[in-house]
Amino acid sequence: MIDQTHQLTLRAGPLELVLSPSLGGSIHRFTWTSEGRRVPLLRESHSGETTVLDQASFPLVPYVNRIRDGRFVFRGEEVRLAPNMAGDPSPLHGQGWLGAWNVATAHERSAELRFTHEAGEWPWDWKARQSFALDERGLSLTLECRNTSDRPMPCGLGQHPYFPCTSETRIRTQVATAFEIDEHVLPTGEVPATGRYDLSDRAACGQGLDHGFGGWGGEALLTDPAWPATLRLTSPEARFFQLYSPESGGIFVAEPVTHANAALNEPEARWAQLGMRVLEPGLSMRLTMRLELA
Repeated sequence: MIDQTHQLTLRAGPLELVLSPSLGGSIHRFTWTSEGRRVPLLRESHSGETTVLDQASFPLVPYVNRIRDGRFVFRGEEVRLAPNMAGDPSPLHGQGWLGAWNVATAHERSAELRFTHEAGEWPWDWKARQSFALDERGLSLTLECRNTSDRPMPCGLGQHPYFPCTSETRIRTQVATAFEIDEHVLPTGEVPATGRYDLSDRAACGQGLDHGFGGWGGEALLTDPAWPATLRLTSPEARFFQLYSPESGGIFVAEPVTHANAALNEPEARWAQLGMRVLEPGLSMRLTMRLELA
């Protein structure tokens, strides 16, 4: 019998991945160790807290980022959702990150976690699974969501990895546009990703950014002299990218996501442009992410 309460540890060569299924199906730790040298590839929490926001990464399902004021209309039905993070009036990231996931399988280098949501405030039933596969060069992760209700459901997926950073950490990725934001971190307009929003080769730490980007190329290269190699993040299904780099430094978040922030607040006619999917009953969508030492 699989123990559903404890962390799972996967190992492959110099890499170790620790999962926290009961905390939002999250990654607790991802590290590289060789010849006595140990490097965190995702941020490590030293707060002693045991909440999902203290983990290294967590899944975003069945939508990503915020819904303005917790309200949207879908095909004549008004949906209202309560805030789900202290201090933020707009609920974010869906339900998966706030629930316990079940361990379906667990092996030395792989594991599968599953989550079931029954209709409530979010008025659709859905099921999700995460598949983790570790090898000596990196981690491959697949997140899938299936609409198990009897009517169409909006859906979007993402991953929320935190990375450690210093003044020497850099990010190189290609994006076409940036979404400017208001004081509630909600989009106010879309502009070319130039100047302040240019991510082609810039410092990743302490940038004062919490922005979404469109036209993402599906790959980001992350570098730091203290790391054993360049860390390549890839996610072919994600057309959008979210970068959180607080002025205080220490960490940044580079999120591959399938739709833009607050896309659910836009008319359905714009959803395809903004990456929001509608799943018919029984259908599913998936997002893959690869973190690889290059």
